[in-house]
Amino acid sequence: MKLSEKIILSRIREKSLRPMKIAEMARALAIPENERKPFRNLIKEMADKGSLLKVRGGRYGIPDQMNLVTGELKGHPRGFGFVATEGPESDLYVHRKHMKDAMHMDLVVAQIQGGETDRPEGRIVRILERRTQRLTGTYENYGREGWVAPLEESHFHDIFIPSKNKMDAKNGQIVEVEITSYPSARQAPMGKIVQILGYSDDPNAQIKAIFRRHDAHMEFPAKVLNAADKLSAKISDEERAHRKDLRSETIFTIDGEKAKDFDDAVSLEWDEKGYHLGVHVADVSHFVKAKSLLDKEAFQRGTSIYYPDGVLPMLPFQLSNEICSLKPNVERLTVSVFIDLDLDGNLLSYQIHPSLIKSCKRLTYTEVAQMEEGDPGELTPVLLEMKKLSQMLRKKRFSQGSVDFHLPEAHIVMSPSETVEDIIAAEHNWAHELIEEFMLLANQCAAKFLKRNKIPCVHRIHEAPDPDRMEAFNDFIAAFGLSLETQVNPPSLELHRLIQQVRNRREERVVNILLLRSMKKALYSENDLGHYCLGFDDYVHFTSPIRRYPDLYTHRLIKKYLDNKCSSSDKKRLRERAIDCAGQSSERERKAMAVERDVCDLRRAQYMSGRIGEYFNGYISSVTAFGFFVELKEVFVEGLVLLSSLTDDYYIFEEADHKLEGNRRGRVFQIGDLVEVRIAEVDISRRRIALALVKKL
Repeated sequence: MKLSEKIILSRIREKSLRPMKIAEMARALAIPENERKPFRNLIKEMADKGSLLKVRGGRYGIPDQMNLVTGELKGHPRGFGFVATEGPESDLYVHRKHMKDAMHMDLVVAQIQGGETDRPEGRIVRILERRTQRLTGTYENYGREGWVAPLEESHFHDIFIPSKNKMDAKNGQIVEVEITSYPSARQAPMGKIVQILGYSDDPNAQIKAIFRRHDAHMEFPAKVLNAADKLSAKISDEERAHRKDLRSETIFTIDGEKAKDFDDAVSLEWDEKGYHLGVHVADVSHFVKAKSLLDKEAFQRGTSIYYPDGVLPMLPFQLSNEICSLKPNVERLTVSVFIDLDLDGNLLSYQIHPSLIKSCKRLTYTEVAQMEEGDPGELTPVLLEMKKLSQMLRKKRFSQGSVDFHLPEAHIVMSPSETVEDIIAAEHNWAHELIEEFMLLANQCAAKFLKRNKIPCVHRIHEAPDPDRMEAFNDFIAAFGLSLETQVNPPSLELHRLIQQVRNRREERVVNILLLRSMKKALYSENDLGHYCLGFDDYVHFTSPIRRYPDLYTHRLIKKYLDNKCSSSDKKRLRERAIDCAGQSSERERKAMAVERDVCDLRRAQYMSGRIGEYFNGYISSVTAFGFFVELKEVFVEGLVLLSSLTDDYYIFEEADHKLEGNRRGRVFQIGDLVEVRIAEVDISRRRIALALVKKL
């Protein structure tokens, strides 16, 4: 049996081994002589990453068997922290005096100790890995030297900058710092300034700082741009011969007003027997070859990042906005999914072909949605039939287990001068739903093709909610006379029915918010675990290869194995590649979401800085031990009412009920409550909006 971390940990637990030297452990686990060397190397690797711990005498043991935990430290501005554990246990609280010079994000080993409260407490005994090499912050001069206060407050250490490492930075400038020495009992962390981003009151400097903090690259390397410049949109006769020619078909794109990277187009034919739907996706894999410079750069980026000001593309603009974009009236290479459905929208069959199209029109969601009210155009009959089919598909999807959350998203309206004009509810009409349903169906067909041919791939998965979270959610909604029929592992259809049950009721918003927070995050995986929230057994991403790497990877697999079987050696190689791709893509997606969230929070703070002193009504969206957040009704902005500002009583935080309750007067502030607040203060650099409570409504 091939040795692995999982097998070794399992066998150590099975035999209840005490901490041992490597040679002792090899004998106890009956490791053959010819495997001793790789065994020794694996043990040392496991110790480096913290799954085993090396203790006094050169002995190795499992941390939790020694009352120890390994995890990433989450810092707090006040100097304490929490060690994030992978198991179901709560994160381990670490008092500031027990932090042992650890920094936010460090991989640490902590010893569990008894605390003064019910929550687990501990002290850090070892720092396994320093995970922060660079950070962004605000520079302040102190004589010849200076200090940098990190913009991310979880980094609670200020960085000392010797005079030789100042790079001529000025007071109040945002800088990027490379750490040259980490904190110790004798000194603060030290660093050198590697880039000056601008003054802290400069919005562009703030945006740059956000990108730097999340390792989002604004520029492409010159060699990658050169590789993109060498590509041509010209299509050879040989390439045409290998593709299904669809240039004479009625095919068009539907996207947002500002979109330029059109990576999918649609077509539809119908008769008395049913529908013939076409989803035509840009063939990015034709231009971005595996292991090329462009491919490696796309893999590292993982996804395009969209934010109110623009986009950080996964691929250079020569590809994303030009050669691959399905512009109208130009020939483009695509991969087409042809889907046959009956008149009730039931899937009958599908086919996938490399193809050649010429989009006849570039439509926007707004144009399509308003089409019924305006003059009929040549595409009107097709669009009306598409609407009919998409609504059938949508109704069927929800009846089979997709969860339809009702939480409107914010749209930040930017002016030509890059200031925030307004923050409104994002438009979502039947044209959006049309494209959404067709893309979901095409993605499912791609997943079916890969599964039918037993091809290892990158799946888009969404696991069922954690039972403890669902139990807490069920206990909370009981106050509204609601409950889930299935207490443990409820089917997704049950959650959808619950959301429909509270439509237009006062508690609709709070039920939607808490249910969404009870769900796990969707991610990419080499394992086919299905998509709980969509109610799909098999699902991959296929329809957006311009902006998502997993889609590009899926295209390569489908094109390669359309006419060939996947050999056993191919399957082993593809499995390993899928593991790498899934992990990287999930990580980059998380970073992209963090960038988008931080930029939106910055723009919200900038917008509200001009409205200090104004009064708003809003709903309590979250309750914490330090106060409650309020989402304003008039604008899609969230601010914080600090607990310290509530001076009429001593309030107790009751986590299970998501509320603060006054100890003497019994006054309650609970998630979902309507309150009136005043904009008290806005800190743009920290992206914070402080609210003062006026009254509970």
